[in-house]
Amino acid sequence: MCDHSSHQLGQGGREDERACEERVLDPGRRRALLEGLFGAGWLGLRSLATGVPVALLANPRRALAADDPACFSKTNAQYLILSTSGSGDPLNANVPGTYAFPTIAHSLDPLMAKTSFKLGSTTVEAAMPWSTLPQTVLDRTTFFHHTTLTNNHANQPKVMKLMGGTRRDEMLPSFFASQLAPCLGTVQHEPVVVGASGSGEFLSYQGRVLPALSPSALRDTLANPAGPLGTLQALRDADLDRLNAVFKAHGTAAQRTYLDRLAQTQGEARGISQQLLENLTAITGNDPTNQVLAAVTLIKMNVSPVVSMHIPFGGDNHTDADLAGETKQTVAATATIALLMQKLTDLGLQDRVTFAAMNVFGRTLAKKGTTGRDHLANHHATVMIGKGLRGGVVGGLVPQAGDFAAMPIVSATGLGDPAGDIAFSDTLSAMGKTLGTALGVSSAALDETIMLGKPVKSALAA
Repeated sequence: MCDHSSHQLGQGGREDERACEERVLDPGRRRALLEGLFGAGWLGLRSLATGVPVALLANPRRALAADDPACFSKTNAQYLILSTSGSGDPLNANVPGTYAFPTIAHSLDPLMAKTSFKLGSTTVEAAMPWSTLPQTVLDRTTFFHHTTLTNNHANQPKVMKLMGGTRRDEMLPSFFASQLAPCLGTVQHEPVVVGASGSGEFLSYQGRVLPALSPSALRDTLANPAGPLGTLQALRDADLDRLNAVFKAHGTAAQRTYLDRLAQTQGEARGISQQLLENLTAITGNDPTNQVLAAVTLIKMNVSPVVSMHIPFGGDNHTDADLAGETKQTVAATATIALLMQKLTDLGLQDRVTFAAMNVFGRTLAKKGTTGRDHLANHHATVMIGKGLRGGVVGGLVPQAGDFAAMPIVSATGLGDPAGDIAFSDTLSAMGKTLGTALGVSSAALDETIMLGKPVKSALAA
């Protein structure tokens, strides 16, 4: 596993990729990576092959139908694929809500033309690339305007902790992972980071910085000719034979019926193996497209509740003539999101995975026109897409100090309003609570860990 955290970054801001991949290909490191991802004895892969939960494989004589007491709702629990950037990309600059003011600068490139489209029943205006997402995706897409309370790259970890808004100094993705893992039965509770960009973002879990797994390392570990995906059918047969023997000797009729209902057929195991191999062999590098392939594969393998990746939307574009870089990356970014949604659908995960894009801060909207954008603490926009969300826009903007700021929010309607019951300074935490609710995290857990704000009811699906 390639660690791109700060203590291993070399000259130029990142570890030498080729040397890193050569170490991953070493048989000993490959075994360590497999056990790190799938647990001792490859329980995660065996669960994938059989259709039987990891806990049941590990302890087959345990009461089968009992819910994990730490799980709030298995029905509502969602996986999360999170895109984050320490660069402070201009993600906020071209989304719905930013076209209401003529002084907000936008690229004049026809590819970024102001375009009307629908988010659910709401008609909005935004840059054309957002309108190209399938309507089924737009119907569950929420654009959430908020502050991040910082304009400093180095505060990316603090933004992940809602700028001091979480108890125990816990990062939001790690809190979500700890809550969702018992419900989803994942191999590990920790998030998985794929494709670190070298732009300053990282995640931690219980105080430990998480290493980054490159998509190419995942491909070379799982999709090589002797890789474990080629043995899924054999793993399935051996485990089901073992479980059937246990339940024939010790189980009840109801337990045996439960096992039969869970178990994958040989054809199903073969189909899963083929789908995952096709995704893995399509990986050609470590860019966002390849991160998508790695992320959906890890989710399908039930490795972790949360996978983090990096989709650039223009980077740290202080100088960007005609906003050309912003244009190019925004067009590419929305295409990457569309690819992610299609891959999730191909794997039958479209109703089980929520996507969010959340960065360290936003960029100025008016100050420099189309010559570039500086850091802006007062406004950012998080994009959230998933079954638990209703298409629309939360919050809004107001002119402030020569640029713009996010507005307070009315929690019942999602409208930006100076008298809103979610104060400007609490909008970041409100975004976190809204996302957590959409993921299926209990309101009690959200209130206990996220100390400020409240979920926005209008953004949540009924």
